[in-house]
Amino acid sequence: MSGDFYLSGTPVKRELMVQRAKKLAYVLQQKGLKKGDVIAVLLRNDPTMFEVVLACRYVGAYYVALNWHNTQAELMPILLDSKAKVLVAHNDLLADFLAPLPVGVAVLVVDTPSVIAERYAVKNMSDNSAHHAIERLYPLLAHSPMVESEPLRFRGMFSYTSGSTGQPKGIKRDYNEQSPDPFVVFAGLAKSLLQLNSGDRFYIAAPLYHSAPHALTLSCLAAGNIEVFVEAKFDPERFLADVQQHKITHIYIVPTMMIRLLKLTRAVRQQYDISSLRYALSTGSACPVEVKQAMIDWFGPIFFESYGASELGFMTLISSAESAAKPGSVGRIIPGGSIKILDENKQLLPSGESGLIYVYLPMFGPFKYTNIQGNIDDLHVAGHTTLGDVGYVDDDGFLYINDRKKDMIISGGANIFPAEIETLLIEMPQIVDCAVFGAPHAEFGEMVIAAVQCVAGEALSMQQVHEFLEGKLAKFKWPKKLDIHDSLPREDSGKIFKHRLKVAYG
Repeated sequence: MSGDFYLSGTPVKRELMVQRAKKLAYVLQQKGLKKGDVIAVLLRNDPTMFEVVLACRYVGAYYVALNWHNTQAELMPILLDSKAKVLVAHNDLLADFLAPLPVGVAVLVVDTPSVIAERYAVKNMSDNSAHHAIERLYPLLAHSPMVESEPLRFRGMFSYTSGSTGQPKGIKRDYNEQSPDPFVVFAGLAKSLLQLNSGDRFYIAAPLYHSAPHALTLSCLAAGNIEVFVEAKFDPERFLADVQQHKITHIYIVPTMMIRLLKLTRAVRQQYDISSLRYALSTGSACPVEVKQAMIDWFGPIFFESYGASELGFMTLISSAESAAKPGSVGRIIPGGSIKILDENKQLLPSGESGLIYVYLPMFGPFKYTNIQGNIDDLHVAGHTTLGDVGYVDDDGFLYINDRKKDMIISGGANIFPAEIETLLIEMPQIVDCAVFGAPHAEFGEMVIAAVQCVAGEALSMQQVHEFLEGKLAKFKWPKKLDIHDSLPREDSGKIFKHRLKVAYG
């Protein structure tokens, strides 16, 4: 197999991608880019992103994959902090993003593919060609030679946290010529994490600006012998049709996608043959036990879950069989890493006791934060790093995550973890999405709020919620207020922006 990419079923030859990447590297060098410089990418799900990634190998540059859902005000601090010298962007995403660009940032515009314009109902794409800082990428490449040099050591993605509290922090890898080339490490992930073999077919519909789906797709690119099917936008029935038509073997699927699939009627589900699927990986947000089990009952025991983060990579892995024996766990640390559970005094806790999760994982090397706000002295302890998650490890080394420490609700002196409540609420037939958070309360300190999106045509009352939770959850954890929303502020990756829901409560 050639390792070609496909955009919503349309093939993009790998050989052509490499040729364009070498031409782009030449263009970037002519624009003065040097080793260690940064390129920003504002693209929807398009194989062009990985042409930029390959070009960065030849230049020795970092790249920042921008979340195109964000507003201009949210993206500008990232452009400024990263000191990006070039922005590669889809045409339709540039309309409101030109005038305030930092001085000296060159823009290479990519015509938005028709299938992406269709999926997102893009009607009017501005003609930006008159803007002094803009050049159309592919016509420019048509008249450019390819670089003749060999790729340099890969510097990789310069990620940014989602900025759910304050300004997003940059996550920049330390450069070390003596350590293994990260591109080779990514190639190894294709085998060790995704269990891919030559000729397998990997399907990705999650946003490629997000670190997990980006890293997994990059691992397929680095392996070189995997067919990659990039879908512009996830649609549950179209996903089933694609699996059947293209004989997909491996998928990346997040819990929100699973829930949308499970909402399909049995009649729709039974129309499609998904027997080609052998492996499904989920990460990014906790997968409710009942949702995972329902997917296993449908797809078979092909599901693996990983606890991961942009800072450290994929930290744990758990199979379907292990999930049945250890419901709620996200697995054991991958080989070469270790986990410590520490209390507030940084003392090691015994198995079964909850505390802050600290992880050591050397695979991608150390990182530094940029754009730091506040004190991060507690981030590292004895070579281990915490991301603020709370959980415990059982006697067999399986990790369980209670919740984010910053999301924990303290009501009447009791600690309440929203994830526990969300896992139950999503089972209600009236609810298609939900998020639980705390809001100030004069007597109890905080009260539990449930924000939900209902199935079309359904209504929901607090009484119904309480009746559903009866016998399943201690009453002090029950939501005290119910907010109904048309939709919740969620990334395609599944991450929920709870701070936007809390605005109404001061």
